[in-house]
This record gives sequence, structure tokens and C-alpha cells, in this order.
Amino acid sequence: MTLAEVVVRLGSFGLHLTRHIQCAEIVDPRCVERERRSADAGMDTLTLLSLTTPFLQLIDAEARGFADGELVLVLTAFDSSSWGVRAADERVLSDLRRHYPGASDL
Repeated sequence: MTLAEVVVRLGSFGLHLTRHIQCAEIVDPRCVERERRSADAGMDTLTLLSLTTPFLQLIDAEARGFADGELVLVLTAFDSSSWGVRAADERVLSDLRRHYPGASDL
């Protein structure tokens, strides 16, 4: 599952979030651009999606989502196909579990 798939699956919950991206391991030069564009005020979801391609590899990366300055979502990439999701809204997690039957609680 790619970052774009996770973000799209979040639907309206994730659409209006401000994102901050941090990559502990830079394995793709595009990671630097994403971190730079999300610094300070953060980036919106559409900008994040425009910088995300199916072949972008993320390892030990974290995308934090804020609504009105409050942290409401954390996406953690372990190896580009394995993601940890923490959300302030349990309905978001329930929806992800339904659509990804192999998902397990952390």
C-alpha cells in the first residue's frame, strides 16, 4: 500500500489536514523536497499527493496531519508498503481495518 493509497482511503477526514513530513532515512531525493515543502506552515493534502508517486520509496518516515493546529493523524512508513496509522477519530481506523483485512492493531 502506497502513501497515496492511504491518504485517499482517509477520504474527507484527511482532505483538509495540514501535513508535516519527516524522513529518518533518505532513500529517494524526492523525500528532501517533501520535507522542505512541508516545513514551517506545512503542506496541504493535494500538494502531498502531487509529490507522491507509486514508486516513491519511504523508509522510517512520518507524515503528521493537523486540523486547526491540533495533531489528529500520524502515518508512519516502515518500509513503503507497511504503514502505522494513529488517528484521533476511531471511525477512521475502523474504516481502514474494513478495507485492509490484513491490518492489525499496533
